[in-house]
Amino acid sequence: MYKTILVTLDSTPTDRAIINHIKSLAKQMRSRVVLFHVITSVPAKIHGQAAAGPEVQAGETYLSNIQAEFATAGITAEAELAYGDPVKEIVNWVQQNGCDLVAMSTHGHQFVAGLVLGKTAIKVQHSLSVPVLMLRAK
Repeated sequence: MYKTILVTLDSTPTDRAIINHIKSLAKQMRSRVVLFHVITSVPAKIHGQAAAGPEVQAGETYLSNIQAEFATAGITAEAELAYGDPVKEIVNWVQQNGCDLVAMSTHGHQFVAGLVLGKTAIKVQHSLSVPVLMLRAK
């Protein structure tokens, strides 16, 4: 059912909800998992893949650690970094590569904070025709 699952990560504790859920789901479905993180610093937005610095290094390390966690669970996972606007980069990745499910954690903010902090998940959901699984972090 889900051959390829794109797991979007924002490198915060919020990610834990979707990581744990997808490890279980991917193992059952024998899915290909792509771990995806977007570097959003000003240099990343200006220089794209040529950007360097602590945020890029931290993103690479974070993805590598999560990838190893999936490997320990017996699940092969690929890791990809993108640079710039998260909504644009997630939508572009799906349009260029295709997947059967986009999975992300949400912060679960209420009212006004949700309008600002939840906008990535909502915009992604409304920009794609593939299913988007959003899990609220505790």
